[in-house]
Amino acid sequence: MFSSNIPISSEGGDNSFQNNVPDPVTSGTELPTFKFELEKSEGRVSYGSYGKEATVVQLPISKALAGVSMRMEPGVMRELHWHATAAEWAFVTEGSVRTTVIDPQGCSETNDFGPGDIWYFPRGHAHVIETLGDTPCHFILVFDNGYFSEFGTFSITDWLGHAPKELLAKNFGVPASTFESFPKNEVYFAKGKIPPAVPSVPLQGWKAPPLTHKYSLLSQKPYEIFNGGIEWRVDGSQFPISTTMTGVVLEMEPGALRELHWHPNASEWQYVLSGNFNVTLFGSKGRWRQETLSKGDVGYIPQGFGHSIENVGQDKARILIVFNNGHYQTIDLSQWIAGNPLDVLATNFSQEAAVFDKFPRKDVFITK
Repeated sequence: MFSSNIPISSEGGDNSFQNNVPDPVTSGTELPTFKFELEKSEGRVSYGSYGKEATVVQLPISKALAGVSMRMEPGVMRELHWHATAAEWAFVTEGSVRTTVIDPQGCSETNDFGPGDIWYFPRGHAHVIETLGDTPCHFILVFDNGYFSEFGTFSITDWLGHAPKELLAKNFGVPASTFESFPKNEVYFAKGKIPPAVPSVPLQGWKAPPLTHKYSLLSQKPYEIFNGGIEWRVDGSQFPISTTMTGVVLEMEPGALRELHWHPNASEWQYVLSGNFNVTLFGSKGRWRQETLSKGDVGYIPQGFGHSIENVGQDKARILIVFNNGHYQTIDLSQWIAGNPLDVLATNFSQEAAVFDKFPRKDVFITK
């Protein structure tokens, strides 16, 4: 008799699309929670600044994407560091931010960001993030690896603080005594003077990369305007350096619905910028789950799972959505129905063909 330790289950999660093995987190008899109250978590605090993260530790279903909410006070920087296992996509919500990033070819770029701007740093590219001006800044970081932790990055103070001073002296061609007063442990948030209004010239001089790391999303013309809302979208076609991630901001009217749909090529990470949303997840075999997400909450939809997003508040609301693919794909339920002839629909649902004459003839996307 054939036996196997692999569970027989419904369609199952991020990994199942690569190796056909069901994800145990999503293949049970009930769907797990896909919500995490990010802004209510403790995070890491220093100099009045904080970083709060949502990874598979906090949200086990979130295997393909992780996220961080970061707020920094004036004069604070997120020190020079890099990420070995994930690219970084960011969306600025408040204040002004400056980044400097260097690529493997030795090119570096400095950019200033305001609310609605985004950046993308490919995996392994070294960078620093600074607060500009005399007011705090806040931004959302999203990483294309759910197992990535913001608190396990490769930081320059951690490296230099644990390398022998003689080794550093030989590396930089300076006396070993130079490093006596350097930090002995990771700084993470560094505190100093407010950066100058005009970016300082790098030690090597200006050496711009072939592709910019900055894109001003909300200052662009909306990707599309619907009866019930507005969509801003940026993927690799508009922002070529962003090869592994796509970003969307949806502004939805009260009662508006981002219709039932799924994404064939990516998982979805959500952060509520304002308002309240009902997110409904469909997982096959009769399984579904609904969560209410409020401002500062995170939601996660595994690749290929059906879902919808509804504004259940009294005001316009916005939600940030990031996908772990630089090429955006969606199949909407109205689009699927409209793509089939009446006789197919009638047979499938055991209805008269005339029933479907009233259905939309095109993709709805957002309906009010």
